[in-house]
Amino acid sequence: MIFKRAVAKLKAQDWMAIGIEIVIVVIGVFIGTQVSNWNNARIERGKTEQLARDLQPELRNQAENYRQLIDYYSVTRRYGDTAFAGWRNDPQVSDRDFVIAAYQASQNLFSGTNTASWGQIFGSDRLRDLENPRLREPLSILMTTDLAAFEKDLSTDYRRDVRMVIGEDVQDAIRARCGDRRVGLNYIGLPRTCTLDLPEARFTETAKALRANPKLAGELRYHFAIVATYVEILRELDDLTRAALQQIKRA
Repeated sequence: MIFKRAVAKLKAQDWMAIGIEIVIVVIGVFIGTQVSNWNNARIERGKTEQLARDLQPELRNQAENYRQLIDYYSVTRRYGDTAFAGWRNDPQVSDRDFVIAAYQASQNLFSGTNTASWGQIFGSDRLRDLENPRLREPLSILMTTDLAAFEKDLSTDYRRDVRMVIGEDVQDAIRARCGDRRVGLNYIGLPRTCTLDLPEARFTETAKALRANPKLAGELRYHFAIVATYVEILRELDDLTRAALQQIKRA
């Protein structure tokens, strides 16, 4: 109808009326486009918020994983303190405890975190749709942190060298009796104490061999410097995960 009126006015050379009609058409198209864009953006934000809510189980699992790793390395550190005492010839540390602690201090556990799958589901485009910066910022860090880059550094010289000194029978016994243990469905822990049924002579011999390699104590110090950095990263990621979960619940 509006185009028929425009044609009629064009024939009558009513230029002002034609201009007004064109302006009305342009404004109508502009408003229609803006409304459509706003509606599409609203729909996309809704989808993004739902995806964020769907991430909650995975975020909770990750928070549990970080706490598990922090606890695990607190146990290896306690074994490390006993091992250091053994190298200092502390009379309160038996050869048995020294040998077991020297081995357990070298134990490693990795996160197995795969944030690539998060990125595929919840990519950078989706992150931009999140209006809440207190949710957007921690999620962006969590989805781009590659723990594998830090975990490869945990295989230090100490882990290799101490296992070259301790006999295979002692190592096998420690792994069998005091190695990583599954607690519940997802939790893996390291026993805080370890008792082995091996002759005392084996521990005496092994303790002597360990003390004959004093550089191992230095390597253990370096090993725990690497572990400390890794644990600090885990604590930061745990804090970010908790913060993200808190913001999702408030949404």
